[in-house]
Amino acid sequence: MKNCCLFIAFFLLVATFPIQSQVLGRRSSWEAKIQGPQTGKPGAKILEIDTNSPLAKAGFLANDLIVAVNGTTVNSDEIWTEISYGLRANTPTQIKVIRNHQSIEKMVEFNPLEKEKHAGLDTYYEEVTSAHGITQRIIITKPKKTGKQPAVVLIGGLSCSSIETYPGRSGNWVQTIKDLVEKSGMVVMRIEKPGVGDSEGDCSQSDFVTDLAGYQAAIQYFKTKPYVDSSRIVVYGSSMGSALAPLLANEFDLAGVISDGTFYKTWFEHMLEIERRILQFQGNTESQITEKMNKYYFPLYYGMMVQKKSYQDVVDENPALADYNYHSPAHMYGRPVAYYQQLQEFDLAGQWEKIKVPVRILRGTHDWIMSAFDNHMIMEVLKRNGHTDHLLHEYPGLDHWNTIHESPKNSFEGKPGKWDEGTINLIINWAREMAGLDSIAFP
Repeated sequence: MKNCCLFIAFFLLVATFPIQSQVLGRRSSWEAKIQGPQTGKPGAKILEIDTNSPLAKAGFLANDLIVAVNGTTVNSDEIWTEISYGLRANTPTQIKVIRNHQSIEKMVEFNPLEKEKHAGLDTYYEEVTSAHGITQRIIITKPKKTGKQPAVVLIGGLSCSSIETYPGRSGNWVQTIKDLVEKSGMVVMRIEKPGVGDSEGDCSQSDFVTDLAGYQAAIQYFKTKPYVDSSRIVVYGSSMGSALAPLLANEFDLAGVISDGTFYKTWFEHMLEIERRILQFQGNTESQITEKMNKYYFPLYYGMMVQKKSYQDVVDENPALADYNYHSPAHMYGRPVAYYQQLQEFDLAGQWEKIKVPVRILRGTHDWIMSAFDNHMIMEVLKRNGHTDHLLHEYPGLDHWNTIHESPKNSFEGKPGKWDEGTINLIINWAREMAGLDSIAFP
């Protein structure tokens, strides 16, 4: 009996402690402009190919239609996305194309993407394996100095986009990460989701608890680093990561929480609020909105979130919903239905009630994804529970994607916005304040 208990204890220790294993290959890119499968049409069309790229050297041409990669048929945009995310350097990859109604197959070895480099910083590409057995990439940047240093853990949003800022990649979220790394003067750790960047797995199939296990393993590993002051680690979460930030702070006794673009209520409530706002942006009258919410969106999301059905199952039972369901049969925003069903059951709101460390929340006034009311609810809950060090900053014109817009509707319609470095400067000084460092006087 004693030996059995010792075995169980050992198994639990191994199952929960992150393992560094150095097994990940480097991600790659097509080095070409390729149009993914269009609705109802299989194949991805090559539009342009970079000169001297592996595809060009292998003899592929513009207008070739890629129909299979390593035996996987390219028959949907989701499959194409999974294939592209799974592209690895220096690994023989079988490409099958159709050209002039003829089949051509060749093996290609793609080039590795260049890794990040930051002046004045050490950059480490490392990895951890979660309790789910998935090895994930973590990227750590550290100022070039000795001794234990305060740190930031960055938890990204819902999407399958990378948290890497490799050369040639741009965008306001990329700039936010780059500024955090280069201007904060702190150690910064980022975690790639399963199937993203160099990580193992498939992001389109990775559910909520699997994502969370990766973050937990990475933080546990990060706290063991000899150059990290484990008593001065701040968690900065963006979008979905902002809702996870208090949970991770509570679990790992972190020094502070920064939530950027957060929500509070259940995902069922959250999706209904989004649909109502979208209907307003689309010009529906309030009477039309009420009718569509009652007839279509309530049963649609109740079926998925509460009854635990797929979108397709709900639509099959009520065909009238088909015209109001813009998600795929088994996915929403690129993630599996199981992700949201697990999220629906997860008590994220309760984590705010338990938080003891300082809290800073950033919300854009033109963020149409997350509601202002959720953010104010968090402030009220903190006050009610005797929390004393919290702040909500509502940034004028900011949308959910780190961009300044004239209105939420402009953001919804995808109109061009502006980058405002004041947002990341605010976040950096919050992190430094929580870690006991002096603020930076930005120009």
